[in-house]
Amino acid sequence: MASVSRSDLRRVAARTWLLQATWNYERQQGLGWAWCLAPVLERLYADPGRRQQRLAEHTAFFNTQPTLASLALGAVANLEEQQARAAEPAYDGVARVKMVLGSALAALGDRLLWFTLRPFAACLGVLFALGGSWTGALALWVCYNAVHLTLRARGVAWGYRLGPAVLGQGLRERLERLISLLSEFGAALVGVVVAALLVPGGEPQSLTFQVTLAGGLALGLVAAQHARPSPTHLALGAGGLCLVAAWFR
Repeated sequence: MASVSRSDLRRVAARTWLLQATWNYERQQGLGWAWCLAPVLERLYADPGRRQQRLAEHTAFFNTQPTLASLALGAVANLEEQQARAAEPAYDGVARVKMVLGSALAALGDRLLWFTLRPFAACLGVLFALGGSWTGALALWVCYNAVHLTLRARGVAWGYRLGPAVLGQGLRERLERLISLLSEFGAALVGVVVAALLVPGGEPQSLTFQVTLAGGLALGLVAAQHARPSPTHLALGAGGLCLVAAWFR
């Protein structure tokens, strides 16, 4: 029986970029998941019929945070290898592990990537861009992708090494600690950005600008307590802000 190689894991990691290319309402990431895992199944199952059966079963419904899906792919690759070597494979356990990891990684990944890292990177980019420098965009891109690309590129190998207990080997604690640190530094960054906006170059802005900024911050805090707005709401909000900015210009 062949073993999963590092090359196979790298191929899986490369395919995670297209995990959601076939996203649909019926199976969500299911088809993309099966395609990502295909290199491992090709290595483990020489018999085409058995390989196709395993591939078909992996097209079932699956959904998680796209970046942290790499951890689940690695863990399931480990489990598939164990079952391929077993005299009496228990493939029902593979499906259960997928569902459990999918839910856990979705909750953890949303907090890390969407609700913490992305706002932190945006604040950092704004701080650099306040003086009109292009380095703001670069700072945002580097800050976000330093975490995002690392998790995508190395997550499959981590998941494979740690197996189904990938979140029980200290990794969850490290990610939780990262969320906490980014939250603390993000709060400090917001204060610095607000100060830079209110007193650029040591000269305070007009009262109208200060009131508008305070109102925008208050609105943002209220909106953050509710579900994420739809693209239509975001587009309308951006349009409204542009009109306000043009009025006070």
